[in-house]
Amino acid sequence: MTETVKRAVAAAQALFASDQASQGLGMSILNIEPGQASVTMTVRPDMTNGHGICHGGFIFALADSAFAFACNSHGPATVAASVSMDFLAPANIGDLLTAVGKERWLGGRAGIYDLTVTRADGTIIAYARGRSHRLRAVATPGLK
Repeated sequence: MTETVKRAVAAAQALFASDQASQGLGMSILNIEPGQASVTMTVRPDMTNGHGICHGGFIFALADSAFAFACNSHGPATVAASVSMDFLAPANIGDLLTAVGKERWLGGRAGIYDLTVTRADGTIIAYARGRSHRLRAVATPGLK
């Protein structure tokens, strides 16, 4: 494992350790690399809306967590500045969802990330693009 991959994994582990939202929603990190993260979550009954499908806010939360782990993988504390999401297909109770965040551009204190959420059968249910903003001289909490 290269030093950059080790740093990315350490940054994700440190961030996840204090991420009550991701933990509370039952998310798990599948993979971390510099500028990239994969996160899973199973849709629970309490995550459904009035139509009986997964509420978009939970799908967004999963994508946002993948975004957070991807953009913090370089070490400096980084937050979302904006995200735009398109919902393409529903998710149902019991569906295992995977969100993948991939860095497309990083310059100065900003970055652009593509986020894709899929069901276990490979169906893309949401696509998003996020813009990150690095905080000044602040390390990811828990990362040395």
